[in-house]
Formats: sequence, structure tokens, C-alpha cells
Amino acid sequence: MTTIYTTAQSAPAIAPGGFTRVLGNLANGLAAHWVRREAIKVLRAMDDRELRDIGITRSHIEDAVMRGRPDPEFGRLR
Repeated sequence: MTTIYTTAQSAPAIAPGGFTRVLGNLANGLAAHWVRREAIKVLRAMDDRELRDIGITRSHIEDAVMRGRPDPEFGRLR
């Protein structure tokens, strides 16, 4: 007598982990957006001298927050 065992299982049509991952990515992206907007708000509240002390100008605030660094040409002697 021959017995055949199958160990392979088919994956469900919709993986529940994929939906959770999408929601997690959306939540992380939204939280990061809020943090960046708050950083821009705080930097805009500073005066020009304080901004110069940390190495950025008022026109470079969003670039510094979004890219994580100010314009490398700022402050360079010409």
C-alpha cells in the first residue's frame, strides 16, 4: 500500500502582511511629514542671526529640512 503525503501549502490569495505593511508605510510617511513641517515651523520662527549660527539662511530652510543638509555653497568664501 502506498501513501502520498503533500507538504506544500498554497499561499492565500491576499497576504494579510502586505496590507499591514502598506498601512505601516503610510503611517510612517505621515508621521515623517508632520515632523518635517514642525521643524520648518520652528526654523521659520528663528531670527536671521540664529539661522546663520546653525549654517542656513531663511531661503534654505526647506532644503535643509527636506534633504537633511543646507546648500553646500552657503558660507563658502568666494
